[in-house]
Amino acid sequence: MKITRRKAIELGLMGSGALIFPLGFADAAFAQFSPQIDRFKLPFKRLPELKPLRSDATTDYYEIAMQKAKVEILPELHTDIWSYNGIIPGPTIRQQRDRLSVVRFINNLDIDTSIHLHGMASLPQYDGYASDLIPPGYYKDYHYPNNRASTLWYHDHAVHHTSRNVYMGLAGMYIVEDDVERDLPLPKGEYEVSLILQDKKFTKDGTLIFDDHREKGIYGDVSLVNGVPWPRMEVANRKYRFRVLNGGGSRTYQLSLSTGDDLIVIGSDAGLLSAPVRTKTLRIGMAERYGFIIDFSKYPVGTKVILKNNILLSNLDTDDRTTEIMCFEVTRQETDDSSIPDKLRLVQPIPISSAVKTRTFRFDRGGGQWYINGKTWEPKRVDADPGLNDVEIWNFVNPGGGWIHPVHVHLVDLQMLDRNGMPPLSYERGWKDVFVVGENQTVRVIAQYGPHKGKYMMHCHNIVHEDHDMMTQFEVGKGGDSPLSAPAKPLPAPPL
Repeated sequence: MKITRRKAIELGLMGSGALIFPLGFADAAFAQFSPQIDRFKLPFKRLPELKPLRSDATTDYYEIAMQKAKVEILPELHTDIWSYNGIIPGPTIRQQRDRLSVVRFINNLDIDTSIHLHGMASLPQYDGYASDLIPPGYYKDYHYPNNRASTLWYHDHAVHHTSRNVYMGLAGMYIVEDDVERDLPLPKGEYEVSLILQDKKFTKDGTLIFDDHREKGIYGDVSLVNGVPWPRMEVANRKYRFRVLNGGGSRTYQLSLSTGDDLIVIGSDAGLLSAPVRTKTLRIGMAERYGFIIDFSKYPVGTKVILKNNILLSNLDTDDRTTEIMCFEVTRQETDDSSIPDKLRLVQPIPISSAVKTRTFRFDRGGGQWYINGKTWEPKRVDADPGLNDVEIWNFVNPGGGWIHPVHVHLVDLQMLDRNGMPPLSYERGWKDVFVVGENQTVRVIAQYGPHKGKYMMHCHNIVHEDHDMMTQFEVGKGGDSPLSAPAKPLPAPPL
């Protein structure tokens, strides 16, 4: 049966955050588990890259429409999504460092949206401020400087609705490259592969279920890679480079290989590490990005290698169906002209002595509410005011147990100093913009605040927590542009 809005209110489902179906209420009483499918049967899907509409001497111009679409995620079932250009995930933009981008986002949905290019040093009015909304029937042109070679992603950031909108499909990859990275002998071309990890839950007819566990977190029982459940990727017996993004709402992954071999980590959120790091397990919190290499040359043709996810108990959901992600099958022999250099890109530590101020932010829960320093989101309040180009140390404190807070700071790249006084994990010692703050942990980070003046957000990237209202803002310098100074415009839009 279908549950009407009136019946949902009678059952107490509306407003509780439990069993919400964004595209109409479905069979809530019986929708406990998704239809299960055979693993590693569906082919791996590479993310399509978006070409610019036009280019000039300095800038490339792109257009992305936010629209409803019906796609096949589970075999022989159709799922309604909210999409960028009709696909899930959205198309990838690959750009060159210091070449400018203008990306027009057109809202053909019936919900408000806001676009955040996560990891980009955007001006305030192009950063995706939570209340800088694109209403239905409007568009906005976002300007991006592309001043860092890194793996980024764009996603919805509408105030109080980010988790729902991202879960429904509004997320995509954005890659910035430079000559330093291209000149390294790392795997390139078809041997460089992007992986967007997400988990979702479906009814028996393929409808997406949005259940945020009473505003605590959203978890699915189907593991998706680039929108495909448990895919199988055919590989040659050589090295591959992977750019991996945790694009899910609340699940922290702990990645490993079924063979017990190393993942060779070469990059973090904001670019390459100084040197490769070998690890058996790679933890990746919500919105974190890592680059790693898998060397398939040691496996004979016919070998299957499973990318696994070891259960992390601080996830509210510990469903063992999410312990496997995808399968790599070695199907052919090829020569390999790539290598892994001992040195990648120098990550120069920011001297602690250069910090002019230390601030503390406590990420906590009380009375059924998410807080930062005992306060919820208020756009008229500024909770930190670093001067332009000032260096500051910020302490992120998670005083309780039961959940992880991946803390994201807009605008700047930061470095981790320590976690509970201990050094960062070896693969966390690069430039980052998301920091996993586990149970009863304090993470110290350092950054130089710039290059722009203005107001920017900081929040927990368990986006259910962000929506309810674990978010604050800081203002760099004085006299910066207002984040609301370039509002969306009504359609029709003139040519780019």
